[in-house]
Amino acid sequence: MTFNPFGVYTYVLWHEEGKEAYVVDPGMMDDFERGIFSSFIESHNLNLTKVLLTHLHIDHVMGAQWVADKYNASIEYNSKDDILSSRLTDQAIMFGLNIRIDKLNADVNLKEGDLVMLNGEPIKVLETPGHSLGSLSFYIPESGKLLSGDAIFSMSIGRTDLPGGNYDQLITSINEKIMTLPAGTVIYPGHGDCTTVKDEKMYNPFLK
Repeated sequence: MTFNPFGVYTYVLWHEEGKEAYVVDPGMMDDFERGIFSSFIESHNLNLTKVLLTHLHIDHVMGAQWVADKYNASIEYNSKDDILSSRLTDQAIMFGLNIRIDKLNADVNLKEGDLVMLNGEPIKVLETPGHSLGSLSFYIPESGKLLSGDAIFSMSIGRTDLPGGNYDQLITSINEKIMTLPAGTVIYPGHGDCTTVKDEKMYNPFLK
């Protein structure tokens, strides 16, 4: 699902067998978008238990606390982004948004190598800093999928001119954590088209 003025991609992960579900980067900004999301969850009869955040820039977390409260779900991210969490309203003002978002608190501090299990299938946590200090990517090896947040996009990379950004660190993260995955791994970014590790190795101008 695509939400808010930034067009952030919100992903829902679930298994048909167990119906347990996780949401990655809930970006719902208003009641209309929250209604779209809740209708999806209810129409698929999902049991939403976790909010996984790739990073804490405002466009990726607008609906995080609402989801956690509505579905009694845990909020999980890397604590290196706590400084962004404490400045969510300031982030909104910086982008011209007249909204207030209170500080988020992590129920679970996700770190490199952690495994989040979804109905027996592992989701591996990769620390991919550079877009922010605590940026994470979520790798699902059995399905050959990676949710990269704003680390990498199709033929591009995430911004590094925002607080916590570091260009050299981001390039290192991409080369060491993402480009080392199997070539056929499908990358689902926080914005824009899906891509693959193979295509980014061949065509991404930032990785030459």
